[in-house]
Amino acid sequence: MVTIKPKTKIGMKLGAKSVSHTRTDVSVRDISGIIDEPEVRGGTNLGLTPTETLMASLLGCTNVITNRIAEHMGVEIGSMDIALAVDFDRRGVMLQEDVERPFSNVVLDIDIATDATPEQMEKIKTDLQKFCPIAKVIRGSGVTITENWNVSSL
Repeated sequence: MVTIKPKTKIGMKLGAKSVSHTRTDVSVRDISGIIDEPEVRGGTNLGLTPTETLMASLLGCTNVITNRIAEHMGVEIGSMDIALAVDFDRRGVMLQEDVERPFSNVVLDIDIATDATPEQMEKIKTDLQKFCPIAKVIRGSGVTITENWNVSSL
C-alpha cells in the first residue's frame, strides 16, 4: 500500500484590486471578499476594515485549530463561542506618528462546551498556543494574547 505524505509547505496566492481609496476586493482560490472602511471614514462599509480582518483571522484560526486539536484527541466540542477585545492605538493609521505595536492586550473569551477532561482541556489550550499560526505571528510581534476559557460539560 502506498502512503501519501501531505505537503508541509505550500504557497499561497491572493490578489487584490483597489476599487476605491478605502475598498479593496480580495480574491483567493475561487472566492472573494471585501475589505473596506466604515462610512464615517469615507468607506462604503461593505466589509471588515484591514485591522478588523486581522483580528477576525485570529478568531477563525482559534476556532479551526481548537477543533482540529480536539478531533485529533478524540474530544467532542458541542459548541464554541469566542469574543475578542483589543486595544488599538490608531495614531499610526492616522499618520500622526510611528507606533511600534498598534495592538496590545488582545483578550479572547472562549466559551466551550466539551466532553474533554480537565487534563485534555489543558492540552488543548497548550497546543492551541503552539499551533495557531495567526496567534504565533501576533505574539511574535510582541503583543500579548490572553485567553480566558469558560469550559462547560456536554
